[in-house]
This record gives sequence, C-alpha cells and structure tokens, in this order.
Amino acid sequence: MVQTGRNENPLKPKKVALYCRVSTKDQCCQRQEQDLVAFAMRSGFEVVGVFKETASGSKDSRPVRKEVLDLARKKSIQSVLVTELSRWGRNTSDLMATLNDLQSWGVNLFALNGVNFDLSTAQGRMMAQVLSSIAEFERDLIKERVISGLASARARGVKLGRQKGDFFKSDKIALNVLNLINRGVPYRTIANDLKINKSTVSNIVRRFKNGYYDEELEKAGMVIGEPLQKLISSPSPFPR
Repeated sequence: MVQTGRNENPLKPKKVALYCRVSTKDQCCQRQEQDLVAFAMRSGFEVVGVFKETASGSKDSRPVRKEVLDLARKKSIQSVLVTELSRWGRNTSDLMATLNDLQSWGVNLFALNGVNFDLSTAQGRMMAQVLSSIAEFERDLIKERVISGLASARARGVKLGRQKGDFFKSDKIALNVLNLINRGVPYRTIANDLKINKSTVSNIVRRFKNGYYDEELEKAGMVIGEPLQKLISSPSPFPR
C-alpha cells in the first residue's frame, strides 16, 4: 500500500481508498494510480491510501482488496475509487457480495467511467446487476474463443503444451507422487519422504489435472480415489 498526503480541505473532505489491480506481474498499476489520484485531488477527496494488487480478475481471494474492505467496515473511508468496474470484481456474485457489504457500511464504489454504485436505490442495484453481467458475459466469450481455438488446433494435429520427456526427472516419480496423494498423504510429507521440493509435487498435480499422466495412470491401473477426484474438481492444486 502506498500512502499519500492529506488533502487540506477545511470542509472535512470525503475519505477515499484508491484500488488498482493488474492481472499479471509484467503489468503495473501506474496508469490506474495516476488517473485515480488526479481525480481524487480534483474532487477534493482525502486519499487514505493507494492499494495495488496483482491478481487474476476471476479470483475472489484478493488480500489487498480485503484491506480496503476492512477500512470500509471500520468506517475509515466513505468511498472506494477504481478506474473501471473490472478492476474490482468481474463476476456477478463477487461484485454483488462486496457491493452489499460496502452498502451496509455506508460506503459506495465509484468508477472513473462515471458509475456510482449506491445499492440503496433501485437504479443503483439494477446498474450493478447489468454491468457485472456484461463483464461476466465477456469473460465467457473469451473462454469460448480459447476453447474453440484449442479444439481447432488439435483437429489440425497440433500438439499443445509440453510433450512427453519435457519433465524427465519429475515424470519418473509422478506415479509415485500421485499414488501417495491418492492415499491422502500431505504434499509436505511427500516432498520430505521423496526428498523433492514441494513445488515439484504441485507441478505434478497441475500436469495431472491437465491430463498429462492419463495414459500412464491407465497403464498402471491406478484407481482414482477421492483425494485425486477432489484435485480434478478444484480450481488449482494449492500445496498442503
């Protein structure tokens, strides 16, 4: 979090938090921060802080955004400023949940495109629903295009991703690792017992989820138990 100076407005200016988010580490929040700070200063707001986060828009767990929500819950701010709706929440359930929380604390969410979410009004509730649904729809379209593109590439005989042998060392122990996971052994214990890094276990799990070891598992006759089934349905193989 980057602290900024107070606005010396004698009329007790509204206290705001500026939230910036980018999706990947090779991006930066500089443009968002500049636009938000300039807007806040023009509006005579007191900027409590600039909160920067690197996280995918599809992830609900964002620790920096949680800091902003904690400030709102403590009534330390009256508004949250973002450059656009997608920086705060990109699916309907997440957006509406946080907007309802902010509304219960008397805090509004303002985007620089002119959208001011005040859920105490019917207009505000309708706007939040419509815009968040559009954002979710756009993300679904992108997913469909990616899936369609991959299917087209496979149909042309293109081999996607890394091929067999690219992970020679970890491939040699993959079935052993997956068998231990299938028995409910924690990642850390597996790593210690096999004298490998825990990240190697996570990488094997990720490739398993992508179907990399399907052929080997079938040849070995391994029965996929509940632990591995949970991994298949979970969004990511977080280390345990």
